[in-house]
Amino acid sequence: MTVGRWLFLRAIGLIYATAFLSFRSQADGLIGAHGISPLPQFLHAVRFQYGNDASWYFPTICWFDSSDQFLHRLCDAGVLAGLLATAGFVQALALSACWIVYLSLQVAGQQFMGFQWDILLLEAGFIAIWWAPMAWRPRPLASGWADRIGRWMALWLLFRLMVASGMVKLLSGDGTWRTLTALSVHYETQPLPTPLAWWAHQLPATVQKACCGALFFIELVVPWVVFIPIAAVRRAGAGAIILLMLVIALTGNYCFFNLLAVTLCLPLIDDGAWPSSLRRFAGWGGPRPGRNWPIAVVAPFAMILGLASTVLFTSQMRLGLPWPAPAVSLFRTVSNFRVVNGYGLFANMTTERNEITVEGSREGKVWTPYRFRWKPGLPGRAPGFVAPHQPRLDWQMWFAALTTAKDNPWFVSLCIRLLEGEPTVLALLADNPFSAAPPRFIRARTAGYHLARPDSGPDWWTVEPPGEYLAPISLTNAVRRP
Repeated sequence: MTVGRWLFLRAIGLIYATAFLSFRSQADGLIGAHGISPLPQFLHAVRFQYGNDASWYFPTICWFDSSDQFLHRLCDAGVLAGLLATAGFVQALALSACWIVYLSLQVAGQQFMGFQWDILLLEAGFIAIWWAPMAWRPRPLASGWADRIGRWMALWLLFRLMVASGMVKLLSGDGTWRTLTALSVHYETQPLPTPLAWWAHQLPATVQKACCGALFFIELVVPWVVFIPIAAVRRAGAGAIILLMLVIALTGNYCFFNLLAVTLCLPLIDDGAWPSSLRRFAGWGGPRPGRNWPIAVVAPFAMILGLASTVLFTSQMRLGLPWPAPAVSLFRTVSNFRVVNGYGLFANMTTERNEITVEGSREGKVWTPYRFRWKPGLPGRAPGFVAPHQPRLDWQMWFAALTTAKDNPWFVSLCIRLLEGEPTVLALLADNPFSAAPPRFIRARTAGYHLARPDSGPDWWTVEPPGEYLAPISLTNAVRRP
């Protein structure tokens, strides 16, 4: 299955490059020295709490340098390494560099880099390192036991991702999933819907239930094709998962998650299913194939990851297996490096959508709202397509609306940065209504949002009367960040 491997390794490199570019454009405002959650202060607090063990529990090369310039250089290095992997040059080395840099940024990014696709990219990227050929330039891929182990590691990750995504919905006890009504509210309440989510939301209840049933079938039944050695069955399974990812991508902005899940499906597809031109192109590169990693190197890593991921997976499925203490300790050790992770989005379906509006005022009487780039705001503004870029502040605002301002210290920090008129933070927003001078007061209000009905007028959203989320604050009555 040369083509699937060839595409898998290059796709991982391209996703890395995209992720680094996306984060670079936001890093200063999110975790820069004057950002919402400054990295230097975060590392100082971690060092104070964990002492000499801090770098073990929080592995990042930002311990050596946490400046904004270093963050930029890390992202630039990641983009370069990702493009080299995509082109097939020094692929194993380039993918190793991508993994080290992305792990460093994921740790440094705090709540802004804590999404499931971030850890999924790290786990898939770690597998890609050992599946990549040891060659300086593009060469044909060699078969052998190391190749087979790499393929099975990728397919085992795909299996765990899909089955866990389905099982967490059932194990949570959420009534909307058990009655197959979750999709009736999902398109409206998901973090960043697309314009097509409005159309999907209008589908009849019977269609929504049928689609929910199909979702469970694809997540819980289809992944078992991984263990069926019949090419046609595997192709059909890959096609079903890819179709699901396409529907999700068309109706919601989930960063590079869908691309990553599709990439994990590629090893399921045998070479005969690809066009002959692609097969010839994938086999180009030189007279000799690039060498695989020695089996003596790949096998131990595969056994460690296999055992640790099985411990986690069986625990997540609540199977109650009595794993020995060394196996549990092994899992805890490797989990520090995000090479084994638990998955499962939307275990509990959000049935209501609340949106936070941040407003500023100079005198405390007339309030002017700040506009975010992508999250819903004005009722008449249509949702947009933004993936594979992830506007991470917009995403965090969705999570913040599920709780209170007291539960989200970073949100209070955001408001303080707006009071200070911090340029790097303002750059994360769509506009700055106080360009002449920062406001003296900031407040936040929350309101229920609903996708408009077809007969309710031109607006995309209907908005309920707002309530208070954060009482007015100023620099004199707020805890000021350094």
